Amino acid sequence: MQFIATNTSPLDWSGDVLAVGIFEENIELTGELAQLDEKLAGTLKELIEETEFKGKPDSSISTRVGGNSPIRKVIIVGLGKSDTLNLETLRRAGASLAKAAKSLKCKTVGVSLPVCESADASTQAITEGIELALHQDTRFKSDPDQKGHGIEQIELLSLPGTEAAITRAQNICSGVILARELVAAPANEINPITMADMAKNLAETYGFELKILEKEDCEKLGMGAFLGVAQASDLPPKFIHLIYRPTGTPRRKLAIIGKGLTFDSGGLNLKVSGSGIEMMKMDMGGAAATFGAAKVIGQLKPDVEVHFISAVTENMISGHAMHPGDFLKASNGKTIEVNNTDAEGRLTLADALVFADKLGVDAMIDLATLTGACIIALGDDIAGLWSPDDGLAQELETAAKTSGEKLWRMPLEEKYFEGLKAMHADMKNTGPRAGGSITAALFLKQFVEKTPWAHLDVAGPVWTDKDNGYNTAGATGYGVRMLVNWVLN
Repeated sequence: MQFIATNTSPLDWSGDVLAVGIFEENIELTGELAQLDEKLAGTLKELIEETEFKGKPDSSISTRVGGNSPIRKVIIVGLGKSDTLNLETLRRAGASLAKAAKSLKCKTVGVSLPVCESADASTQAITEGIELALHQDTRFKSDPDQKGHGIEQIELLSLPGTEAAITRAQNICSGVILARELVAAPANEINPITMADMAKNLAETYGFELKILEKEDCEKLGMGAFLGVAQASDLPPKFIHLIYRPTGTPRRKLAIIGKGLTFDSGGLNLKVSGSGIEMMKMDMGGAAATFGAAKVIGQLKPDVEVHFISAVTENMISGHAMHPGDFLKASNGKTIEVNNTDAEGRLTLADALVFADKLGVDAMIDLATLTGACIIALGDDIAGLWSPDDGLAQELETAAKTSGEKLWRMPLEEKYFEGLKAMHADMKNTGPRAGGSITAALFLKQFVEKTPWAHLDVAGPVWTDKDNGYNTAGATGYGVRMLVNWVLN
């Protein structure tokens, strides 16, 4: 599918289907839309009246254009109220028109949407919405749809000179799609070994440095928390450290750490039927976002050094499994009483955070499908953000707002750490049920000594059970666009 940025007006465009955006208060059609309606012999007004279209966000209608019109069909997408127009409005409008054009079996699509912030920013948002809405993961189908969406060309009208923004959007979408495919793939396809192979592929393709620490390397570094989780699996753990170094002196040095549990059985605190155990292939959603962002950074090549890190393993059951009640020692010397083997992600992150903290970076963040408590607090669409650093938290909130990915800062209530104190070890790996996502963040905080740090609990938004705009049902690739925005800005 080819994108073209053109200065052609929708009044002069010809092709299979023209998609136009309408605000709620412009249903009566004024200005250029009125001229277009006149050219189309009243088709727009008639369609709006017949369907009682209101211009609400995420809504769309379409019809065939009669006569000898140079346009065969028209799509109208709702933009909501004009005073609420933002980049996410355009992103979702792009998704709506893309899905409508796909259903109409069109090859060429002209897109006429308003500009928000700048022509480049608008072009990028629209392109992202279209690309992500049309992505289909058919890797595991025995008879995948060979026809795909059928759209061959998208022309962004009245947006000349924005080709670089289109390329940037496509690069970003390639990282989102990688993250989606990693999360969606089953645990017999994505495991520590294949994750390491994927990292090698990224390194070879984009010129990253790559260090993979094997079990013996992790033992030498004292990563007892990570290895405690890994010890029951038949598959070896892989500690992946992928490094992007720009040409010249980097403007900043950053680290992104993703939780990489390729399957979480719960360990001896086994997840039972009905607990979602069959979906625990998605427990590496943080790592997926981390490596999805790496793919984008490898293409965009910013002047920022970035370390992409994940302690990758399975949490399984065997005669070698860690027991509830075991004591583990992390690589910073702190001891942990394991009172729940199903709170394993924070154990792997503990050693990953200690490792990243020693790199001398300017800031680091971790992403993890860490707690069901965060979903209870914020629902399925919003990630939680914890950080003792206001500046870093603001950077991430700004990056998320630009990407349209929802984020909410949560409190690091220090007194809640009382619930994690253990009788014979420094801490337990879980606290009381109340405030469970907060105590999880406080646990992680014990493994960061000097680097500005933020924790993102992405348990809710990495997966959706229904089509949610440009996030079709399944893995969403949540976090990739936000991470890229954070690195670039």
